[in-house]
Formats: sequence, C-alpha cells, structure tokens
Amino acid sequence: MRYEWINDFLLAKRGVTSDFQPAWKWIRYHVGGKMFAALCMDDSGEPYYITLKADPVQSELFRAQYADIVPGYYMDKRNWISVKPDGHVPDDLLRDLLSDAYTLVLRGFSKKRQREILGLTCCGADCDSCAFYRRECAGCNACQGRVFHAAPGKACPIYACAANRHRLATCADCEHMPCDAWRNTRDPRMTQEAFDASVRERAERLRGL
Repeated sequence: MRYEWINDFLLAKRGVTSDFQPAWKWIRYHVGGKMFAALCMDDSGEPYYITLKADPVQSELFRAQYADIVPGYYMDKRNWISVKPDGHVPDDLLRDLLSDAYTLVLRGFSKKRQREILGLTCCGADCDSCAFYRRECAGCNACQGRVFHAAPGKACPIYACAANRHRLATCADCEHMPCDAWRNTRDPRMTQEAFDASVRERAERLRGL
C-alpha cells in the first residue's frame, strides 16, 4: 500500500479508536464509537480498499476526477467512498478526505457529546491536564461552564458565548477565535507571557481538529 501513514494519521486524531473486524477482515476507525474509515484487508493481510465516509456531493465530484475513487465497498454508495490503496490519489487529498470523514461523523453527535469525545472544553483546554480537574472543578462539560473561576452561578464567558449563545461545539467553529472573551479570562496568578502562550496552545489545538 502506498499510504503507509494512514494508521498513525488517524489514531493521532482526538477521540479515535480502532479495532479489527475478523469476519470482514477490516481494520475499522471510530470516533465516539461510530466508524468513519476502514482498511479492507485481503486474506494475505494487504489492503484492497480504503473506505471512508464522504459528503455525497464531494463523493460524486472526486469519483468523476479519479479512477481510483469508487463508490463505497459494501457501504451506502451515496455516503461512502473507497480508495484503491495503490492508485494515484494524491496523499494530501487522501488526508483531507480522511479528515473530512472524521469531521462528518463527529459532527453527527450533539455539541456536548462532541466536547466529551474530544476531551476538550469550548476554549480548547484539556481537562485531564488541568491541576484543578476533579478537585476544585468537575470540568467545563460536566458543570455547563460553571467552573470554579467563574462568577457564582454563572458560566465562564467563553462557554456562555460558544455553547449557550451560539450553540457551538467549540470555539473552533467561530471565525473570531481567539476573541476578547478569551483575552479577558486571564487568571491573575498567570503572567501575561504565560497566558498568551496558553491562548496560542489552546487555539492551535482547536484548529488541529
């Protein structure tokens, strides 16, 4: 197979798991328990198709452009495509198609469930890496933004804007990220330099979804 990078590329995405379906001989990739891509293997353990979720309009467009992209093998032909593993689809295009497949399935979940799957808050903070998580704070998703540093009974301004007002899964879906709501939530115990680095890190994490 030409695309030896696929497994590492997919497992690097947040919330992705994989398994092997022995009856089909498929290596399946899931987000939130739902499959978005698979390597279809033959009896010798070599892939004969890379099958992935696709937007129906894009699916038709790419099938017309590339002979190595065909209707989804043993899948709904409208919503899935299969790519020949030794064909001529450019690597960058296949990466984009796989990322789109991941996003299509992820966005089929509720906004709250998306944040849970990603393990991120609206602002891109990773609760598991926070010293306050499960001590002073139950986590942004669990307490609906009423985190320990917010005003009593109020949601964090970022959560209030993204989740409550605009019904977004995360700020990644907002063209204004990072905005004034982000800049006005600096912990006074942090230096400005450390806070700016935190903003950059969280924004980059969200842009990488």
